[in-house]
Amino acid sequence: MKNKQLKSMMNGAVLLSVASLVAKILSAVYRVPFQNMVGNTGFYVYQQVYPIYGIGMTFALSGFPVFFSKAIAEAVDPLDHQRLMKQSLLILSTFSALVFMGIYLFASPIAALMGDSQLIPIIQSVSWMFLFMPLLATLRGYFQGTYRMEPTAISQVTEQLVRVVVILIAAYWFTQTGTDLYAMGASAMSGASWGAALALVVLLMAAKKNDHPLLLASKSQSVRKGLFQLTKRYATEGLTICLLTSILVLFQLIDSFSLYKGLVESGIDADTAKSLKGIYDRGQPLVQLGMVVGTGFSASFIPMLTQAFVSRQADRFQYAAKSLIRITLTLSLAATVGLLAILPEVNQMLFGDRSGQVVLAIYVMAIAAASLVMAFHSILQSENQYRLTLYALAIGLVVKLALNSWLVSSLGTLGASIATLTGLVIMAIFLASKLSLSMTQLWRTDHFLLKLVGGAGMLYITAVMTKWVLTSLLFQSDSRSQASIVALLTVVIGVIVFVVYILRVQLFTIREWLSLPFGKKLLKKGVKG
Repeated sequence: MKNKQLKSMMNGAVLLSVASLVAKILSAVYRVPFQNMVGNTGFYVYQQVYPIYGIGMTFALSGFPVFFSKAIAEAVDPLDHQRLMKQSLLILSTFSALVFMGIYLFASPIAALMGDSQLIPIIQSVSWMFLFMPLLATLRGYFQGTYRMEPTAISQVTEQLVRVVVILIAAYWFTQTGTDLYAMGASAMSGASWGAALALVVLLMAAKKNDHPLLLASKSQSVRKGLFQLTKRYATEGLTICLLTSILVLFQLIDSFSLYKGLVESGIDADTAKSLKGIYDRGQPLVQLGMVVGTGFSASFIPMLTQAFVSRQADRFQYAAKSLIRITLTLSLAATVGLLAILPEVNQMLFGDRSGQVVLAIYVMAIAAASLVMAFHSILQSENQYRLTLYALAIGLVVKLALNSWLVSSLGTLGASIATLTGLVIMAIFLASKLSLSMTQLWRTDHFLLKLVGGAGMLYITAVMTKWVLTSLLFQSDSRSQASIVALLTVVIGVIVFVVYILRVQLFTIREWLSLPFGKKLLKKGVKG
């Protein structure tokens, strides 16, 4: 593969990763004042309905856009791009209208299944965001399919920023008026629609600036041409990508329908169960932050992998696939190990106390497994192996649901964490066994796995020692501010040590280093050192 083309893809991956990082930081940071203002029970109220928002968000950001970018990449004629755009809008508009009506009109039975009838207005509030999905998904997919990641990145950050502002305003309003927590939750959830609206404005402005096919005079073939085929692909490939992209949110949806109810049925009173569920939900933003880079790379590799597969360039495809797996595993494992090392401090820094340490530690281990699932899915998706990913998804969800039913009654929220981790690990193993490339050879190349394990161990030891030095010699109190300083300083030192290590041992191949942004400079520094 030519380094120039791979570097272009990697730059796109980095851009989406940076945008995702900013968005996920916003998504995690707002939880600090939000949880402090509304408490664990208020956090439960919001998080109980959050999976519905999460599914809609991934459909409009990571699911349907990724599929549509693949369809655009496969089409060479610009007139076909215009036809595909109009067909996509027609298909997604129909789908979105049905989803909106289903959620809004059936909010009462949905809330009943969650075990809390007071959630009805919050469920109805989140349903409106689905009406923005057709344009958001189609525009983002077109830009990504033509290797222009900027509009998607900017719209993503805009969407999250607006949503966070609305959520915090709703929480502040609650503290000032003492209104009902569920009314606060409905107001906070409306931020999803406001964010989607502003993101759409950003994308439309970018479309106008770039003479987007959707805005040009119609010169394409009839919209009916190939409409059935595209509809079928959306219903199979597109929906599969959406479901796999939403895997963590689907796991959380299972928790929404089973965890709180399971805790109450096990004998825990309702108020305590809500508080425990709120503490358990702290794990979600932590896992999201850890997965940012890995999932960004997965999404941006889709067009490159697809083109290599369609053109039957096996060497290009194999190299891109191996690079994706190696980079994803390296970054996600580093995030997992680093977060485990400073989890007590991060928990206190973000949420004010260290409740649920064991539960959250198990939950955080899902970062590496979930990131690999997304990488494996991207590779199989490029080979049109959708049935395999559907099988993996079905297996993972069945395992999660079965273990939740079994473990929550005896282990509480710890059982739910174990169920999530187990389901994701089984999914990763299943998908890895179905890849066309040899995983054993991939791990053994240049002793990659041995070097990576050594780096992870060094990172953990460095973090633990840094924490010990800071807490033993520099700080005497156990305050939230101290925990914040310790966590942030440990992160900085840990990142520096890990980067120096992977440079020294040449964890990536030379071609991989040259393909990375600033890879040439980093490689030179590693050689000089």
